[in-house]
Amino acid sequence: MNYTSFNTNEEFFVDMQRCIGCKACELACAECETNGQESMIHVNYVDRAATVQTTVQVCMHCEDPVCANVCPADAISQDEFGIVHTANTERCIGCSNCVMACPFGVPKKEENYDLMMKCTMCYDRTSVGKKPMCATVCPSGALFFGTKEEIQEMRPNSTPVNSFIFGKETVNTKVNIMMPKGSTELIIFRY
Repeated sequence: MNYTSFNTNEEFFVDMQRCIGCKACELACAECETNGQESMIHVNYVDRAATVQTTVQVCMHCEDPVCANVCPADAISQDEFGIVHTANTERCIGCSNCVMACPFGVPKKEENYDLMMKCTMCYDRTSVGKKPMCATVCPSGALFFGTKEEIQEMRPNSTPVNSFIFGKETVNTKVNIMMPKGSTELIIFRY
């Protein structure tokens, strides 16, 4: 299959503060024929006992994907566009190394299939010029797929950030999180 029409100017943006927990993204993802009716995106509560605030969990498509690096079967690949693909069904041995290694907690081992599955940024759609399913249905604009110029016009008081600090490790990603204007990184934790 030829995927040469992938638009490298378009990026994925997540604005956590805009998530309303409707789960339209999960439903749209599950409808995608390549996922086997499983959602590869997840909506989580921040602290359900204290707030109704939710967050969206998508694969961040790391520049140097640790999930692929720890896979003993070489089942997880990253293409020339920076998309980290879900485990190749013929190679995945179901060891869950990728699940434990991901700093964002994204890959999930689907026990029914004994296979790791995760968001591929709807590669079957984005590679032919379409937007990811989740971004097309998000009513609040928490998920957006487009250019940096478009997101800057839509969110003039925010800055897209794709550099995350985990202690002494910096992880750069293809997916951007919207932060207050002028931010350059998101510190998850520091020593």
